[in-house]
Formats: sequence, structure tokens, C-alpha cells
Amino acid sequence: MSRTARIDRETSESKVLVELNLDGEGRADISTGVGFYDHMLNALAKHALLDLHVNTVGDLEIDAHHTVEDTAIGIGQALREALGDKRGIRRFGDATVPLDEALVHCTVDLSGRPYCVHTGEPDGQVYAIIGGDYAGSLTQHVFETLAFNAAICVHIRVLSGRDPHHIVEAQFKAFARALRAAAELDPRQPGIPSTKGAL
Repeated sequence: MSRTARIDRETSESKVLVELNLDGEGRADISTGVGFYDHMLNALAKHALLDLHVNTVGDLEIDAHHTVEDTAIGIGQALREALGDKRGIRRFGDATVPLDEALVHCTVDLSGRPYCVHTGEPDGQVYAIIGGDYAGSLTQHVFETLAFNAAICVHIRVLSGRDPHHIVEAQFKAFARALRAAAELDPRQPGIPSTKGAL
């Protein structure tokens, strides 16, 4: 069973190509023009054990918002496609990840129902500028966009943190580990892990 997807998405604001393999080895080839975001997507691939190729050309002369958002749309759509009917998956996953002073907990349900709860970032995180062009306010937007386009439920709680870079990176790593656990195939569950018979 191949759990792969390719998404080509083009608007007046960006052109996005995403190729994703859920059963990969954590290989990443990421180019969005937003260096810190590339770093986060590399971490996502590595810790979720996804093979992830992303090439985005966006209107960075305006700011990073459209590029970051549209890339998240593409990744979310690719996740949804690669998961297919979700037969045989574990469905739920959670992880608590530290990064020095930062600590983040994430829970994922590959439910088919999009929802995102994102809490706990310290005051001022939304105003942080990381790497020159990544605004701290984008992080919540990325996870909301991923959740809604992948049709999954995501809860992220930042439990502690001081450094803006660490706070964001711990979130991406916690999401990656929770996603990896949820998407993993369960040898004891050959069917759809839902009493409804569909996800």
C-alpha cells in the first residue's frame, strides 16, 4: 500500500509543490525562501519519518505570510491524500517534546474532522521575528491550516519556553512525533479505527 501524495497548487500569491511519503525515512528537500520555516519543515520530516519535498515560490517581497500559509495548505492536502481511507492506522498519537527551556505537548487524532486548539505561547511570542522574516504569529496559523486541510484534530500546548526559536521548534517536533504515532500502521487493526466504520 503506497501512502504517498503529490500536490501542485498555484495562485497569484504563490506556486507550491509538495511530495510526501508517509512511510519514509525522514528525508527532506525543502525550499520556501523562508529560512526558518525550511528549518521547521526539515524537523517535521525528520521526526515524523516523512519523506517530504517542498518547493514554494511566493510573494516574499510583500512578506512571508502567503508563502508560509500556502505551503501549509499543500502539506495538509498531501497528508489527507496520503492517509487515504486510514485503514490500519493507529489514529491517535501524542508527544511531549523538550527543547532546552521549552516544553510542548501535542495530541493528534486523524479523525477526518478538522480542529485545532493551540494554547500556551508566552505573551509577546506572536510579535517575535525569527530569522529575519518568520513572524511568531505564523506558528498557530500553520497548525490551524494543516489541521483544516488534512482534516485532522490537533491540540498543541506550550507548557514552558522563553526563546522564540525554541518555542516554535518544540511545537513542530511535538506535532511530528504525534503525527508519526497516529499515522503508524497497527498490525492488530486491519480495519478502520472507528466505531462508525469511516474516518
